[in-house]
Amino acid sequence: LGDEHQHGPAGEAAEALFEELKRFLDRVPALIGAEEPFPWETLRGLIERVVDALADGGDLFWIANRPVAPAGVRHLAFHQARVAVLAVRLAAVLGHERRQLVEIGMAGALIDVGLWQMPPDLLQRLPGLSAEEQARYRTHPALGATLVRRWGAPSEAIVQAILHHHEREQGQGFPGGLAGGAIHPHAKIVGLADAYTGLTEPPPLGPGLRPHEAVRDIVRSKAESFPVAHVKALLSEISVFPPGTLVRLNTGEVGRVVAVNRNQPLRPRVEVCDAHGRPVTPAKTVDLSEAPFLYITGALAEGGR
Repeated sequence: LGDEHQHGPAGEAAEALFEELKRFLDRVPALIGAEEPFPWETLRGLIERVVDALADGGDLFWIANRPVAPAGVRHLAFHQARVAVLAVRLAAVLGHERRQLVEIGMAGALIDVGLWQMPPDLLQRLPGLSAEEQARYRTHPALGATLVRRWGAPSEAIVQAILHHHEREQGQGFPGGLAGGAIHPHAKIVGLADAYTGLTEPPPLGPGLRPHEAVRDIVRSKAESFPVAHVKALLSEISVFPPGTLVRLNTGEVGRVVAVNRNQPLRPRVEVCDAHGRPVTPAKTVDLSEAPFLYITGALAEGGR
């Protein structure tokens, strides 16, 4: 898997693929009460292209990391598209074979179909749900699994991944309170991708953490919820300073991360900027992995504050 975040033809193709996946998922609610069969082969084809795109480079991965849904796409469709891509990436890092990558991606794409059957405002009020509403919300994995099974899911692994995606390693999840080996392996990957994605979503749907902040939150407060290897895989992919992050160097200069060095996550490639995050003239890019006396002292908010 590539480390670069680029803006050439590959990036444009990745944008188009992510848009296609979002649009497909945006049409899924219409199928819930319909008689027509679910288009499994269309979804499989999309996810196979996701697998190939992620194997070719990092563009699709970083596109899926964008937390704000574009106009005209329902939040759940956008969220599920993000989860599908991120789950495939994690599964690939963990060494899963292609068939499993496709299953995991398909499960991620349909992870929250159970929520389509609930009041639309429920997600807007998640932190403040009543006990009765919280109990209803916690039924959505089972509702989704039942629906996907009725649609004739091509594998039981997809159904189980959806059913178990809110189960947690120490038994603190739902709906079954399962722990460890009782949780389907695909669900552990999809669940981590879902948790990370939720942390980066802006209010009122999430806390709006930046990617590295979301990873830090998972490491600090949720690490016991997921297998250690999975959390390490997420950390290796997101990086402490992902592309786009404004950082301050030990020289006092401000830089914007433009590429991640996977083997040295604290030493990415940066484009030197002015105090407002604008590239300097003439352009100056530094690969910190090749500059031993330069290092990042911390991340900055936009505007250099």
